[in-house]
Amino acid sequence: MSLSIRNQLPGTVTSVTSGAVMTTVRLRLDGGQDLTAAVTTEAVEDLGLARGSVVRALVKSTEVSLATGPVTGVSIRNQLPGTVTDVATGGAMARVRLTVAGGELTSAITRDAVTELCLAAGSPVVALIKSTEVSLSHA
Repeated sequence: MSLSIRNQLPGTVTSVTSGAVMTTVRLRLDGGQDLTAAVTTEAVEDLGLARGSVVRALVKSTEVSLATGPVTGVSIRNQLPGTVTDVATGGAMARVRLTVAGGELTSAITRDAVTELCLAAGSPVVALIKSTEVSLSHA
């Protein structure tokens, strides 16, 4: 199956905490980072996810925010350090590609944000991803 979601990070489930409607699934990405996904309990059951399941974390580029360093005092659980490899700007928006341990991510942010953060190839960044914006599939 082909997908338009460019951000696809492989990992292994380390824990599953189920609720009545939503479940949090913690992963250890192949690059060693931890990632949390908040998905429906029904989806977890349908996929048969359990500790040790090999999965792929999927995140739309529009859901990857960037910071120039770690952020405290925020509810966003997923903060992946990386390095910008490419920036392409248009009239209003920009595509920022970055490497993180074990993979690559693409972020779609405003051109103004790129300018204000002084992002360019080689810039250190932290990718911020809300756990509710992480989808899971079998690897």
